[in-house]
Amino acid sequence: MKNLDQLFNRYKLDGLINGCSTGSEWFGSGDKFKSISPVDGKLIVEINGGSKKDFNEIVKVSKEAFKEFRKMPAPKRGDLVRQFGNKLRKEKELLGTLVSYEMGKSYQEGLGEVQEMIDICDFAVGLSRQLHGLTMHSERTNHRMYEQYHPLGIVGIISAFNFPVAVWSWNVALAWVCGNVSIWKPSEKTPLCSIVCQKIIGEVLKKNNIPEGVSCLINGDYKIGELLSTCKHIPLISATGSTRMGKVVAEKVGARLGKTLLELGGNNAIIVTPNADIKMTIMGSVFGAVGTCGQRCTSTRRLIVHEEIYDNVRSSLINAYDQIKIGDPLDSNNHMGPLIDKQAVKLYENAISQVNDQGGKWLVKGGILNGNGYNSGCYVKPAIAEVDHSLKIVHQETFAPILYLIKYSGDVENAIDIQNEVDQGLSSAIMTNNLVDAESFLSHWGSDCGIANVNIGTSGAEIGGAFGGEKETGGGRESGSDAWKIYMRRQTNTINFSSELPLAQGIKFDIG
Repeated sequence: MKNLDQLFNRYKLDGLINGCSTGSEWFGSGDKFKSISPVDGKLIVEINGGSKKDFNEIVKVSKEAFKEFRKMPAPKRGDLVRQFGNKLRKEKELLGTLVSYEMGKSYQEGLGEVQEMIDICDFAVGLSRQLHGLTMHSERTNHRMYEQYHPLGIVGIISAFNFPVAVWSWNVALAWVCGNVSIWKPSEKTPLCSIVCQKIIGEVLKKNNIPEGVSCLINGDYKIGELLSTCKHIPLISATGSTRMGKVVAEKVGARLGKTLLELGGNNAIIVTPNADIKMTIMGSVFGAVGTCGQRCTSTRRLIVHEEIYDNVRSSLINAYDQIKIGDPLDSNNHMGPLIDKQAVKLYENAISQVNDQGGKWLVKGGILNGNGYNSGCYVKPAIAEVDHSLKIVHQETFAPILYLIKYSGDVENAIDIQNEVDQGLSSAIMTNNLVDAESFLSHWGSDCGIANVNIGTSGAEIGGAFGGEKETGGGRESGSDAWKIYMRRQTNTINFSSELPLAQGIKFDIG
């Protein structure tokens, strides 16, 4: 693979490499672990992970860097992010190839993920000149009130394997322009992507004489995540992953009264009303269900279809699944690559067993793919099960390409009730040409998710809007809109420019 060879040569990635960095310095005195591609099962590199000693040194360097970095004007911090975005433009094909090979998503999705990084950099550059507060009228004569936002300090980032570079960039691009420094603990399943990203930003920071510690990286397992979560010097932990993991992080950070930004599980549904466009419905549903091999937090898990068009949607869906090509994700002819590893395959098999045990009916049967081209043991068939919405397995998030087809009757509020009955609340969609149904879905009695779309699927969000969900999805918001405020501390200021000292609420306190 030409792009991978170029990347390895450019960033000296052969053999055993260190997985911790404070900018340009690289080290690692913790456990060794391997990056293995789910595409072909081959070892990519072996990594020296971080230890507690490494972590403490990174925190120390980060604290010192913050003292200087916070004093840099926000537009100048924005210019650093601009340079980072431009560097990503040059490295897009190389990094996109690595994302595809190390994680297993299609090459087009790998390129799309790097484009998300570029887009959030562009957003953050503009934001660096718009970090605003509010002014308010004081009840006291010759007083002025306003509020402003200040950087927090160190932002800890725990990211997941399914978006090995984009989610980190969502956090750091905003955190940096807000004046924070960052420590990143990536997934141990995709360590090389993090190392390349750190090398790219390291070059930018070194060129601009920015102190070590503004961007830090520490690779390792859950024990590194625990160090981040319990460290009192890290005021904000942004964590992306399972609901189970998020609850542990929230408990540990909450115990020290720190702040969390949680992006956790999704059990996303598309509602299909009687007058939906069938072609559009199938396109959105299939991409949502099989894109990234069903390993997006926004992947479509449930398709809730009105009984009037149920048979039509079912037959169209089965026909579309017959056309899905599975194989090497770097081959653009394929729609779907592998699951991340064999553990994910076991979870997929377990979900299939539960569907069988709970009375689901398979419309498209799943299974593990073996033989030529599937040697990694991570390739599976996308599956569709016809189920009742009350089944226990339907209420769980399975990170795999399994779609549950559910029939509803009556009006759209019945479908909305079915959609909202699960514990997760990330992404949702409705396919309809009925204005009343669309507006009902978007109303305060409609979808209870953080994302609600009309006539597009659940998967694929733009960076301009805030990204996140409710309930067991965690309530966090990243990326666009005013998501930047989570990376700041809020301060109210009152200025007295009179010659007296009146108290609020008319309180009298005369002395002397």
